[in-house]
Amino acid sequence: MEKIKEMKPDMSVTFEAIISQVSIGKTNGKNKRNYLNLILEDQSGEIDAKWWSPTDHDCQVCVQGAVVKGSGDVISYNDSIQMKVAKLEVLEVTDEERMKFLPSAPLDVEVMMKEINDTISNMQSKALRDITRSLIHDHRASFMSYPAATRNHHDFINGLLYHTYCMLKIAKGIADVYGNLNNDLLFAGVILHDLGKVKELSGAITPHYTAEGNLLGHISIGHTMIKEKADQLGYHGEEVVLLEHLVLAHHGKNEFGSPVLPQVKEAEILYLVDNIDARMAMFDKAYEGLAPGETSKRIFALENRTLYRPESQ
Repeated sequence: MEKIKEMKPDMSVTFEAIISQVSIGKTNGKNKRNYLNLILEDQSGEIDAKWWSPTDHDCQVCVQGAVVKGSGDVISYNDSIQMKVAKLEVLEVTDEERMKFLPSAPLDVEVMMKEINDTISNMQSKALRDITRSLIHDHRASFMSYPAATRNHHDFINGLLYHTYCMLKIAKGIADVYGNLNNDLLFAGVILHDLGKVKELSGAITPHYTAEGNLLGHISIGHTMIKEKADQLGYHGEEVVLLEHLVLAHHGKNEFGSPVLPQVKEAEILYLVDNIDARMAMFDKAYEGLAPGETSKRIFALENRTLYRPESQ
């Protein structure tokens, strides 16, 4: 069976993959028939696919998150590869087996969690330490497994943890340069800034936005989680307000979803570090599909730029 990354135009392939996106379309003409628009994914990548002859039963069982086994022909379409599915069968698998078809973070989960936990343990502020530790404990399983987004950056298993880990490493480097920062506040803000995504997203496997996520968004959800935890633990005052501010301001601009702009150094750094790590992840994702010396298609999330992969990379 071929991995998606190995598929090339004019190949007839057999495969096992997970359906990460699916929609039903109608053919043109008098005898309109159903067809399936699919995004098939395995650990090596994803491919756009069309299935032109599904039965009504096929349309019912080929849902987002289903693991399938099938065959088809790979073609070139609009300068990208696409699969014309010939046959598709839904497999019965556990969630643990399902995760094996999805890409995951390049670092071991326990290594990343040790960095998070050690950072929390070394906080001098009891309030920030207790709030951060309690929230991570409450949502440990989701924090460790969820992606950081449904697309664009860190959209893979353990992506939220990996994004947080990378940001923490960057923030610690910045803190070594600027010695007048409140490191406890900055690190707590990094660790908790995206925690609202454990409620904004539906889960680790082919996530979608929950009703709460669509209606409130992870920034306001995360702010509420911090406020409620601080009240529960009996912490009030400026430290708590500053931590809430960091979460509310971490997108940096009103038009990017932050209800307030960064007003302290730590909030500004959190916004910049978040932006750096997200953008580097988008560069890496674009480079995965490019050979050295090639240029990408325009990437909307990066100001609709094309990216060039240097010959040396």
